[in-house]
Amino acid sequence: MFRYSLRLLAVASLFLLPARADEDVVSAVHGTVTKIDAAGKTIAVKTKEGTEHTFHFVEKTTVHGAHATATGAKDSFHGITEGSEVVAHYTAKGAEETAVEVDKVGKDGMHAVDGTVIHVSADGKTVVVKAADGTDHTFHVVGHDTVISAQDIGKATEKGAKVTVYYTGSAGKKVAHFFEKL
Repeated sequence: MFRYSLRLLAVASLFLLPARADEDVVSAVHGTVTKIDAAGKTIAVKTKEGTEHTFHFVEKTTVHGAHATATGAKDSFHGITEGSEVVAHYTAKGAEETAVEVDKVGKDGMHAVDGTVIHVSADGKTVVVKAADGTDHTFHVVGHDTVISAQDIGKATEKGAKVTVYYTGSAGKKVAHFFEKL
C-alpha cells in the first residue's frame, strides 16, 4: 500500500510541475540594450529610470522587429545590437530574469503611439487610444501579460490614462505588444 501511494504521489507531481511553470508571471520593461554577451546568452537592458536588467536568452526566446544578417545573427541576437531600443518580456525566478520575448522599437521594428486611452473592451483584447492629433487608433491586444496590462490601464480610463502603445502591423491591424503609462 505504501509503494502504491508513493508511486501515485510521484506521478501526480509530474503533472503539477508543468502546471506551475505555466503560472510564471511575465513582466516587461522598456529600455536600451547596453551589453550583449553572446557566449553567456544574455543581454543587459537599462531603463530610463536607470535600472539595469540582465536577461538570459533560452531556446524559446523570440525576437520581433529585428532582422538578422547571416554573419551577424550569432553576435547580434537576431539583429538586436548594443544601443537598440527594446521592450523585453521576461519571467523571474529569484534574481534570474529570462527573456520570453524581445521586441525592437523604432525603424524596422515596433512603432509607438502616445495618447489617451478612450476605450478598453471588457476582455482587454481591444484598446482605443486618441493620439495628440485627434485620431483614434484601435489596437488588438495579444499575449497574456499585454491583456492584463490593457485591463489595468482600462481601470484608469475615467481619468484618461496617458500611455505609449508599442505595436506592430499585421494584416492591416495594429497589434499591441506593450503599454507604458506616461
